[in-house]
Amino acid sequence: MEDDQGKSIKAIFIFFIATGFQFFDKFIALNKRKASMSEKDLQLRSEIKRLLKEAAALSQPSTFAQAAKLRRTAAAKEKELAKSQESHSMEMKSSFGLYERVLMISKIVVFTLLTLWFWRVPVAAISKELVQPFGWFLSWTATPSFNDNVMIGIVPWLILSNKVGRYFVKKVFKFA
Repeated sequence: MEDDQGKSIKAIFIFFIATGFQFFDKFIALNKRKASMSEKDLQLRSEIKRLLKEAAALSQPSTFAQAAKLRRTAAAKEKELAKSQESHSMEMKSSFGLYERVLMISKIVVFTLLTLWFWRVPVAAISKELVQPFGWFLSWTATPSFNDNVMIGIVPWLILSNKVGRYFVKKVFKFA
């Protein structure tokens, strides 16, 4: 009985590690997105919209020159916005790129260590009836079935934990 409880604790521990990496990844992505919208860019966008709206309102032949001038001003502002966004995106890549690389390297190292640690050791045991068509896949890298239970290996468990963790994080951050 203690062995089954130890296996379930391992599985939960590995699941929390995989979900934690997904949380950090989503957190970095959200901060990157927030930082990419500078106040100056938002002002330029609103000004461009206003200029184009004014130009569209001036549709009479007598106001054509004034509308063309507004469109040219909006085009110049769009070029300025594009330059600003390009320089800002380069800054973002340099600042957040380091965090993303550190996260990816740590994820690879931790998952590799977990795989080496639990290579032939089952992480969890689940009844054959619950995983009927997929039992052979879930028991990959683990010992064969025992007492009508499928022994789950580390590689399928990491894949499953990563996918479920990503789904869970996506749902949590959707409501937050």
